[in-house]
Amino acid sequence: MRTSISKKLLCTFYSFSILLAFVASFTGCSRAFNATQQYPKEKLQDDYRLFRNILEDAHPSLYWYTTKDSLDYYFDEGYRRIADSMTEPQFRTLLSYTISKIDCGHTSVRSSKKYSKYIDTARLPQFPLGIKFWDDSAVVYTNLDRHSLLIRGTMIKAINHTPINVIRDSLFQYMVMDGYSTNHKYQSLSNLGNFGGLYQSVYGANKLFNIDYVDSTGAEKNTTITLYDIRTDTAYNKFLHSFRKTTKKERKRNALFNTRNIQVDTTGSTAYMTVTTFSNGNKLKSFFRSSFRLLDDHQIKNLIIDVRTNGGGNVELSGKLTQYIINHRFKLADSLYAIRRLSSYEKYIQNTLPAFFFMNFVTKKRSDGMYHFGYFERHYFTPKSTHHFNGNVYILTGGNSFSATTLFANALKGQSNVKLVGEETGGGAYGNTAWFIPDATLPNTHVRFRLPRFHMVMNRNFPKNGRGIIPDIEVKPSTEAIRRGYDVKMEFVKKLIDSTKVNGVKN
Repeated sequence: MRTSISKKLLCTFYSFSILLAFVASFTGCSRAFNATQQYPKEKLQDDYRLFRNILEDAHPSLYWYTTKDSLDYYFDEGYRRIADSMTEPQFRTLLSYTISKIDCGHTSVRSSKKYSKYIDTARLPQFPLGIKFWDDSAVVYTNLDRHSLLIRGTMIKAINHTPINVIRDSLFQYMVMDGYSTNHKYQSLSNLGNFGGLYQSVYGANKLFNIDYVDSTGAEKNTTITLYDIRTDTAYNKFLHSFRKTTKKERKRNALFNTRNIQVDTTGSTAYMTVTTFSNGNKLKSFFRSSFRLLDDHQIKNLIIDVRTNGGGNVELSGKLTQYIINHRFKLADSLYAIRRLSSYEKYIQNTLPAFFFMNFVTKKRSDGMYHFGYFERHYFTPKSTHHFNGNVYILTGGNSFSATTLFANALKGQSNVKLVGEETGGGAYGNTAWFIPDATLPNTHVRFRLPRFHMVMNRNFPKNGRGIIPDIEVKPSTEAIRRGYDVKMEFVKKLIDSTKVNGVKN
């Protein structure tokens, strides 16, 4: 572990980095941001070459699921596509196509800081539909335009005369995933706002969309929709006015409830826990302590843990939750290493000084030439002795269950009193590339991309097949469930608990 001196140095240099960023934010705001700026071909080519060089120099799992020959082809193909000047969004789309071929869910393209700030304040018109994708289905689950014919449960067949399955497969080419866990892409594309933004990035900006759909009677129909302008929505503006009237304390409390909460049905001896992130440090630890004390006090027999929207966070926090449930000691990783302490391109990579101290004080070079984070390779965590939960546990998983959430599900899968219910996790079951994930920034366009520095194998005995964690009981969405607003996975588990009570069988 890091010494107390190194911790102080690390904090000092983090503070120094933050101060520099703060100063830069003022010096860089003197000129108005132009979202439609065209970057010359030569500048884009310079950024693209640097993008490739950084990945080839510092990414520890570049060829984990894609061979070098194949990835070289995609790198070269991306470079060839720079035929003229581009805007930042066009260049990001190009980079996204290339970076998706690495098959690493933690390696993705991000907007420049100025573009992100612009989007946060511009409130641009957006594609109004939230569409749930799975297998060969695409069904509306929300519509921002409340006056549209495309209500919840409507099946979409085509957009602008292109079959929806063709559109889906095209967009998948620009999306990242761990290995071959395509369920993550299905879920990411279903997240509100993702489909519309990516569709317009790939197919071009439109204001009108011709939609072929199937209504609730099974009749095939056609309609036209437009972009949704939130600025003209009176209902939204009323909500915004009401939201602004709430106190900061109330908003903070509501936000905290939405990230983690527990509800206990003492009559049915069942508790429902939702954890949407493994971030938020001490508050999450406190939540776990109080929650399992509550379960112990009420002698709860069944616990449902919903991590379907949990994209990960701090692995030690996911481990804390695991300790309250697991019945044996466990490790977070069999191997955890970086391929080098510092990249040749550190000046383009965020948090260079903190990374320097982290890599030098925590990692150690071994005979394989890699820089290992030995603590987590060696350390076994043990079950909690106080308020440990020994009842039936049902963990709800899905394509958004990612990163540290995968470690949580992986550690508990196969335990006799635990059942994973839902869909394959988006995070890889064998391992992933993550842990320390700074941004790299390209100097001309200032486009950023995430650069995970550690290669992690959770369990070397697992098959390296690129899949996520497969649930013990697979439960998929359906058009009817979406139409009715029916949480098919949660209701399945409730019925499963009821059946065990009736039969007197411990599941």
